[in-house]
Amino acid sequence: MDDTPITASRNAWLHAFFAATVVLTAVIATFGWSPWPSRWPAFLALGVFTAAYAAYGWRGYDRQRAAAAFLPVALAVAFVLPAVAPTTAFVQCIVFPLVWTQVERTRNAVLLSGVVGLLSAAGLQVSGGPDALTDTVLIETVSVVGACAMGIWMTRVATLAEERRRLLDELRATQDSLAEAHRSAGVTSERERLAREIHDTVAQDLAGIVMLTERARVDLAADRVDRLDERLAVLEDSARTTLEESRALVAAGAAGVASDGLGAALHRLGERFTRETGIPVSVDAPDCALDRDAQVVLLRVGQEALANVRTHARASSVRVALHAGGPRVVLRIEDDGIGFDAAAPTAGHGLRGLHDRLALAGGTCAVTSAPGAGTVIEASVPSGPAPGEFVPDGAVPSGTVPGGALPAGAAPSLQAAPAHPSVTGAAR
Repeated sequence: MDDTPITASRNAWLHAFFAATVVLTAVIATFGWSPWPSRWPAFLALGVFTAAYAAYGWRGYDRQRAAAAFLPVALAVAFVLPAVAPTTAFVQCIVFPLVWTQVERTRNAVLLSGVVGLLSAAGLQVSGGPDALTDTVLIETVSVVGACAMGIWMTRVATLAEERRRLLDELRATQDSLAEAHRSAGVTSERERLAREIHDTVAQDLAGIVMLTERARVDLAADRVDRLDERLAVLEDSARTTLEESRALVAAGAAGVASDGLGAALHRLGERFTRETGIPVSVDAPDCALDRDAQVVLLRVGQEALANVRTHARASSVRVALHAGGPRVVLRIEDDGIGFDAAAPTAGHGLRGLHDRLALAGGTCAVTSAPGAGTVIEASVPSGPAPGEFVPDGAVPSGTVPGGALPAGAAPSLQAAPAHPSVTGAAR
C-alpha cells in the first residue's frame, strides 16, 4: 500500500467512477425488467452500498481493515441486485475494480473475482430461472475472465511503475550521495592544496624572518651594528614578500608566480638565497615554453630544495639547472653538503610534499644522497599539457592547477619566494 497520507481527494477518479456506476445501476433498477412486484431490496442494497463506501469503503484502497469490512458489502450487492432485476448485474462494473484495487495479493483478487461471478450468477438464476442458466454461465464466465485478465494486467503495470519509482528514488539518493562525496573530496583536496601552498611559501618565509631576526639579535648583542642595516633590509624584503604571497593566496589561490617565466624566477630565488645565507648559488635556467601550472610546481621544488640546503646541508655551494628539451622538463638542484641517507624515513613534510605535488602534475622526483656526498634532487614534469587534456594552439590550459595551482581564470605569476625551512620541522 502507498505510504502517502490518506485524503478524500487521493483517489478522486475512483470515487467518481463509483458514484457514476451507482447512479446508472439505480436507473437500471428503476426502469429495467424485474420478475418481482417490488424493487425495494435493490434500492436498499444500493443505499447500504453507497453509505458503506462513504463511511469507510473509500479508505479500503489504502487500509486493509477498511477493505476487509467493505468488500463483503460489495459481494452482497453483487448477489442482491441481479436477483431483483437481472440488468442490474451491471453493478459488476464497479465491484470487480473494487476487488482488484482493495485486495493486496493477486491470488486473493482472482479468487474474489470468481466469488463475484458466482454470486452474480446465483442472483441471475433467482430472477431468471433455470432457463437462463446457459446464458448466465456464459456471461459470468466472460465477466470473470475479462476482469481477471484486466486486473492482472493493471496489477503488473502498477508493479512496474512502483519498481520504477523505487529505482528513481534510489538513483536520486545515489546521486545525492555522490554529489556529497564529491563536495567532501573537493573540500579535502582544497585543504591539502592550501596546506602545500602555505608550507612552500608563507610558512618558509615566516621561518626565514624568524631566523633573520635571531641573527640581527646576535649582531646587536655582539655590537656589530654595521651588519644591522643589511639584516633589516633583508628582513623587510622578506616581510614584504610574505605579505604579497599571502595576498596572492587569498586573491588567486596560488602564491609565488609572475609573468616573466620560470627561468627568471629561479634566478631571483638563487640571488635571494645567496643574499640571506652567504652560500653561492649558480643558476642555469633558460626560458622555456612550459605550461604555467608546471612552472609553479617546479618553482616550489626549487624553493623546498634550497630550504633543505639552508636547514640541513651545511653546503658551501649550490647548483640549480633547468633542462628543457624533449617530452619532459627537468629541474636539478645539487649541493655539496653533508648529505643524508635517502633510504631512511623522515619526519618532515618537505620531500613527501614534493613527491605528492609532482605526482598530481604528472611528474616525478628523484632524491640522490649519501652521508658526506651531498644531495641531488631531480624533478621532472611533462613539457606539454597534462595527459588527456586538449589545449588548442596558443591557448593556456585552464582549470585547477595540479599540485597547488590556480583555478580557471586566475593566471599564476612566477615571483620567486625566499627559500626558508618549514616551520613544521625538518623538511627531510
